[in-house]
Amino acid sequence: MPDQVAEQIAALKDKDWGVREDAAVILGQCGDPRGVRPLIEALRDSDRAVREAATAALSAIGEPAVLDLGTCLRDPNVSVQESAASVLATIADERVVDPLMSALLNEDWVVRMYATQALGKLKVVEATGTLVLLLQDKVKAVRDEAIVALRFLEESAVTTLIPSLQDKNWSIRLRTVEALGLLKSSGAVPPLLDLLAREEDTSVKQDVIWGLGEIGDTRAIDSLVHAMKETRFRPLAIEALGKIGDPAVIPHLLEALEDLKDADFEGRVPTSSNDQFEQQLMPMEAAIKALARIRDPQTIPVFLSALKSTLVRTEASEALGSFGRSIIPHLLEYMKTEKDENIRYHVKETLAKVGWKPRQVRM
Repeated sequence: MPDQVAEQIAALKDKDWGVREDAAVILGQCGDPRGVRPLIEALRDSDRAVREAATAALSAIGEPAVLDLGTCLRDPNVSVQESAASVLATIADERVVDPLMSALLNEDWVVRMYATQALGKLKVVEATGTLVLLLQDKVKAVRDEAIVALRFLEESAVTTLIPSLQDKNWSIRLRTVEALGLLKSSGAVPPLLDLLAREEDTSVKQDVIWGLGEIGDTRAIDSLVHAMKETRFRPLAIEALGKIGDPAVIPHLLEALEDLKDADFEGRVPTSSNDQFEQQLMPMEAAIKALARIRDPQTIPVFLSALKSTLVRTEASEALGSFGRSIIPHLLEYMKTEKDENIRYHVKETLAKVGWKPRQVRM
């Protein structure tokens, strides 16, 4: 009786690329371990279709191919490395953790990306430090996969990262804070609050404020309100409070809008060198956006009032739109007395976005 696997292995050497491709496909369907090494050799084939078929076949064979694929991560041929890494990202077998760890620092970004995927699925805590480094990778796809991998690690990653908040190197503290913010773990809140209180580096402190906002834990409210008192941290702290979304922060956010009545802002063009813009207008914009996240009905009059300001009118319109169709009656009532055509234009735009039909009510 003919040995189909042996026949297809032989066919991988055929001069016709179509025959070689078909042979690789059939070997994958057979799932016989004897096909592993011939298929790995086919990863070096001159034809792309054959290489892709061999990659798919090795993935289909699965576990019997793992150790050989782990060796391929050190192959001189980058294409072989990429194919092997892509299969191992799917199989994710603990027996090849060491070569996958090494592959995290591979010069080829495709290999780094797939190795990151695999180690995330395997929840390899030892990879945490390198994954944090990959948050700064020059390739976005690698950075994105590093975030996913760290989230797979969950609390074990948090426990591993927290000691690095004490590191003397500010850049290590910075990367650690970024990772903790991305993980969104409530367990990171106490050490981050401690760091916020004692940190002297501005960049790290800004990242802590951002991270606390990303986590969204109400335990950070008092510290963030305190951070609002410093001009350099004020807009970022306001944004973080908005992300937490607790109505308890509303009074503090409204304080940032007190300068909205200042006539000195009207008719001026903000510039990056304008101290008043930096110190007052930016926090006001941040406060409107933060209040829009919370969507408390008591803030609707505040947004309607903010429409009077040419510099925050767009933000106020978007904030009103965040209430959805429930804002329609308020806007229609507002339009009965508003005469400024520019303001009326923004209100009509907001009405249209929330689903109001002009023929329903004439204005």
